[in-house]
Amino acid sequence: MPAVTDIPIDPHAARLALLDPVAGGFAGYEGWVRDFNEGKPVTALYYEAYAAMAVREMGRIIDEAKTRFDIREADCIHRVGELAVGDIAIWIGATAVHRGPAFDACRYIIDEVKLRAPIWKKETYADGTEAWVNCPACAAAAGRPHDHAAGHAHSH
Repeated sequence: MPAVTDIPIDPHAARLALLDPVAGGFAGYEGWVRDFNEGKPVTALYYEAYAAMAVREMGRIIDEAKTRFDIREADCIHRVGELAVGDIAIWIGATAVHRGPAFDACRYIIDEVKLRAPIWKKETYADGTEAWVNCPACAAAAGRPHDHAAGHAHSH
């Protein structure tokens, strides 16, 4: 069951929840907080979400993945709140009889979650500045690569 949580993600427990004796393959994806992005040292991330809507959308995406790929099951967990460098920000897992569909489903799920789920990321930099980053809806609306330098709000 997809989730948005403010507690650290336990990838081992999440993987075990998908354990299926029919599945011969499992693929997983973990998105980690890195210490450098777009030429700036990053010290922390802050994720904000419209949690109920994000969980519904992640559920739709997982259902789509089940239809598009021959997978048995899939799940997605996204962290919100303050995250440190090295923390898991998102975990995705998929099971299938064979490995290929599980890999394909994970790729599809992460790409769609980043595009469609109402989850926003703010980076904190070593120089003390902060910026909201990687907001596809903002970039699309502006018709350009995403940039929060203008200081616009996330009302969408």
